[in-house]
Amino acid sequence: MCLLVIVGPGLTFGGVSLNRSEHQLFEYIETNRDERHFWEYKVRDFAAKFADLSQAASVIDGELWRYYVERAGVVPALKSMAEREGLRRMSMRNLAEYMLRLWVAPRPKKQRAELPPF
Repeated sequence: MCLLVIVGPGLTFGGVSLNRSEHQLFEYIETNRDERHFWEYKVRDFAAKFADLSQAASVIDGELWRYYVERAGVVPALKSMAEREGLRRMSMRNLAEYMLRLWVAPRPKKQRAELPPF
């Protein structure tokens, strides 16, 4: 279960601001166990393929958008939003980054080389 904090007109999950489409999609994923397992696996898989999680987030962003468009054809809540707002491409980057934080263990930070004493 995740914490939802409503702050003004935007929606915030765990300190990450999500747009309405990201919010709707994440709620759909969270409430459908099979979808959640699919996305947990997919996010972890992309995180393992890229050394830089920023690159993984970029790829996941595109995957989430394609998934949103597909699901908007059949899921009533997503379909009504798509009918109201259209299906022009919008960023899913914040949701991608949130999913990475949620489902991927933090990577150890690189240690700085110690400078020799003067």
